[in-house]
Amino acid sequence: MTDKTRLSADEWDEANFPRPAETEFDRVVERALSRRGFLGGVVALGSGAAAMGLGVLSPRAALASTTARFPFTPIDAQTDEAVHVPQGYRARVLARWGDALFSDAEGYDLAEGGPAAASDRIFGENTDGMESFAFRGHELIAVNHEYTNNDINLPAAQDGVPANAEDVLKLQNLQGVTVMEIAEDENGWSVVKDSPFNRRIHHNTPMVLAGPAAGHALLQTSADPEGLNPLGTLNNCGSGKTPWGTYLTCEENFNGYFGANGELPSDETLAAGYTRYGISAEGWGYDYHKWDARFDVAANPNEPHRHGWVVEIDPTDPQSTPVKHTGLGRFKHENAEVVLARDGRVVVYMGDDERGEFLYRFVSNGVYTPGGSTEGLLDDGQLSVARFNEDGTGEWLDLTPESTGMEMAEMLVFARTAGSRVGATTMDRPEWISVNPYAVEAYCCLTNNTRRGTRPNAGGDETPVGGPNPRAENQYGQIVRWFPHDDDHAAARFDWDLYVMAGNPAVHSDAYAGSPNVTAGNMFNAPDGMAFDSTGLLWIQTDGEDSNEGDFAGQGNNQMLAGDPVSGEIARFLTGPKGSEVTGLCWSTDRRTMFVGIQHPGGSWPDGSGLPRSSIVAVTREDGAMVG
Repeated sequence: MTDKTRLSADEWDEANFPRPAETEFDRVVERALSRRGFLGGVVALGSGAAAMGLGVLSPRAALASTTARFPFTPIDAQTDEAVHVPQGYRARVLARWGDALFSDAEGYDLAEGGPAAASDRIFGENTDGMESFAFRGHELIAVNHEYTNNDINLPAAQDGVPANAEDVLKLQNLQGVTVMEIAEDENGWSVVKDSPFNRRIHHNTPMVLAGPAAGHALLQTSADPEGLNPLGTLNNCGSGKTPWGTYLTCEENFNGYFGANGELPSDETLAAGYTRYGISAEGWGYDYHKWDARFDVAANPNEPHRHGWVVEIDPTDPQSTPVKHTGLGRFKHENAEVVLARDGRVVVYMGDDERGEFLYRFVSNGVYTPGGSTEGLLDDGQLSVARFNEDGTGEWLDLTPESTGMEMAEMLVFARTAGSRVGATTMDRPEWISVNPYAVEAYCCLTNNTRRGTRPNAGGDETPVGGPNPRAENQYGQIVRWFPHDDDHAAARFDWDLYVMAGNPAVHSDAYAGSPNVTAGNMFNAPDGMAFDSTGLLWIQTDGEDSNEGDFAGQGNNQMLAGDPVSGEIARFLTGPKGSEVTGLCWSTDRRTMFVGIQHPGGSWPDGSGLPRSSIVAVTREDGAMVG
């Protein structure tokens, strides 16, 4: 019997909700391959270079001119348990899992599992998305803690299984979000312990619901009959930052925290929603439902509907209450990239990180005015999903009661179902989205999809090969880019291309080798995190296979690369320790420090002994110049 607590989120979903092994896709795939000349490598050669965003740049020219745009010498792939950066740069640890944010949490004993009483007074585990803020001379960072490694947070004898309510409370406290003040002195950056801005937001923090679905029957529970005051934010993955200086934390794989101590609800609407979002009777190893009735869907069937949202946090006000914005839709959010339309309306791009799910956009009805009210700007507007056409064009399909046949609140709670009904394009796990600060264009990491062309998504939607998802059983991933018409992010239509297709040219000579800007010197797999810096460079972070064997031979550990949007060139800047994901990126106000997250490292990084500790590292140049 498979131990499901050791499975990834994708593997856990597949085990609980297996997709049909045989589908109608064979004919679809055959037509797509024939039409696009896929196996002949047309996407990677010749005219395909233009489709990859490289203009007339050939693979040889791309390799020869690498470093022309980058203020560093690219580094080689690495396979050890350390962080590597280019010559002339330095990486130092800023904060580690277990570091005290307050004096009363000093001495938290990681090796012994630590006490529940102090678990919300320390820097949490498994950092992910983060953003930096400057406020009245203070430097602040808000950072997500996506999940816990239960086997090292609970006593060893329990093998990662909670034994009581106190164990569950500790795990709940170690996840969520940290807001902290940081400061720099002659020894580098450090956390300002006991700063009034320091704050932990976790699975039990009071929240409020806002927007069209707030108060709806689907969000009401016995503890909150009004459906307006949920507790906690779960599985915080990517992030975002609003023009008015608040932090957006995004709830991703929330489904795994729920289970049932009895029969699952038989209501047809609830049952369909559970299937589409992956809610099952057994949890993902957290066992919350056995010790905390809130997570027992047999007792509280609507509790899962109160999670899977984008949550807004004011990092400058530790007394403020986080807000879950229902107008942005409920799904497995990766990040929330915020940009302004030409007329000042707020545009939010979002990806749903599961195989075969959709890319979303929200456009506010109201206009953002600096210093003006921001009420409703993240709720009162139009949510849409993307359709990518084979001819390089695309359109945003509005989700409305008329287009979906669903009432407004139900449409937002079950946004995936709404997207299926209007015919959105199934994507290869859309993760981080980033908007170019110097051009009206947006980029999205499609990290991988080994089910592409073989199995449908959780709603039964076909996942044919083609468009922005050009490879069957895609294990390497790609980055899609789109150009809104009229240079306006609120436009209904766009053109698109692929900025890069990751691959391994040392192993493959067909499309699985990657696009022309992928070479033996910069190859990678599973692009995940992504952000532009102030100079217009695109920083790409990976969360993929680091076995360095077989199809992944030579690719080494997960890494961070810099990409030039104009030439298409890509160069490796940082490698993480063996076993880690490189995720989360922001900068100090003076841009002389880059903060990078290292999640679930292996070995004993960063201390050299003891348990591995997810951390944030501060990367600086030895000459004191700006980093990005």
